[in-house]
Amino acid sequence: MPSEALFIGGRAGVGKSTTALEVSRLLARADVRHAVIEGDNLDLAYPVPWQQGLKLAELNLAAMWRNYCEAGYRRLVFTNTVSVLEIDSLSAALGGEVRAIGVLLTADDETVRSRLTAREIGSALDEHLERSAATARRLDAQAPNAVHRVRTDDRTVADIANEIVALTGWLGPS
Repeated sequence: MPSEALFIGGRAGVGKSTTALEVSRLLARADVRHAVIEGDNLDLAYPVPWQQGLKLAELNLAAMWRNYCEAGYRRLVFTNTVSVLEIDSLSAALGGEVRAIGVLLTADDETVRSRLTAREIGSALDEHLERSAATARRLDAQAPNAVHRVRTDDRTVADIANEIVALTGWLGPS
């Protein structure tokens, strides 16, 4: 049986994790079996594995998804900043046939600054803001045309999640 994967990407502070959790709630309310994997945790280590050419994220995703599949799961909600740029390699890590849907969440600098200021404590805020802006430029330039772009500025999380769930078709015809 083929797997279906929703890849949610976007710059820091755009709302990937919050949106994925709301997508999960909507799917659960509709009794749609699914798993959620926070991709940033798959290779969270120092020194940074991918800077050393290690593909720990893909290896860990493959291992986790194998376990989910053995438990009967076929739908995945996956978040990671650049996941929409790596849909092919992430889908390959899932193994077998995969129907992939990419969603790039976007927000302007002011919205992101407000969100990151509320969550970041300590000395890393300026670094996060700079890296987030650079990542936004990269994602905008490199995300394939097939990736759906969804703005998060001045919208509720429920509204954003409903739009994304509609893109998946996982709730059936409306």
